[in-house]
Amino acid sequence: MTHDNLFRRFGFIALLALMTGCASTSNNPQDPYESYNRAMYKFNDTLDKAVIKPVAQGYDAVVPDPISWGVSNFFSNLNEITVIINDLLQGKFEQAAHDTGRFALNTTVGVFGIFDVAGHAGHKKNNEDFGQTLGVWGVEPGAYVVLPFFGPRTVRDSFGLVGDMFTDPVMYVEGDDARLALAGLRVIDTRANLLKASKIVSEASDDEYAYIRDAYLQRRQYLVHDGNPPTTDDDFDLFDDL
Repeated sequence: MTHDNLFRRFGFIALLALMTGCASTSNNPQDPYESYNRAMYKFNDTLDKAVIKPVAQGYDAVVPDPISWGVSNFFSNLNEITVIINDLLQGKFEQAAHDTGRFALNTTVGVFGIFDVAGHAGHKKNNEDFGQTLGVWGVEPGAYVVLPFFGPRTVRDSFGLVGDMFTDPVMYVEGDDARLALAGLRVIDTRANLLKASKIVSEASDDEYAYIRDAYLQRRQYLVHDGNPPTTDDDFDLFDDL
């Protein structure tokens, strides 16, 4: 698949957020397409339980912790590029300098980010993406939507997802096999890191869909406002490292 086709597909997925659920209604003003969203949530959950979760459990069981930590650190370091670009777009120039230094240190001394040298030195990782940038620019979140494969989003974050893809170094790896292998490894590594969290979610509520929806919307509000949301003081501990 060429890069043009890949990005066009991501664009289609983002636009899907505007076209779904036209016949659906909900009492929740943030979730007007709840019928569609619940159906898509069930589809994603079925796929996860049938394929992704078992593979992630096998990965977690077989791969030694030092190697899995290195894989997670490697992909986290690649994400710094997206973070830095969004730092700049949001006018956070001091944070951009900090994140650039963090990326440079981990890429060199940390051997392409396998070792989080910057983190051990006390330089925290920041979380910025294009959805947050749109929020900082004043774009309203819009309706909550569940996208196939990508999961919870808002209309704003669906468009932001396209921007995140354009700044993802993995998407520019030469060769379809290598690119897909890296993308697949990242999915499995991410899912393995969420095994404990998914168990907590299952035990926390009889309605996982509503629990995840509310937590997602609160967390995005929290991130857009850099930890100081205007209308809520909810606890985000479960999602701080996701």
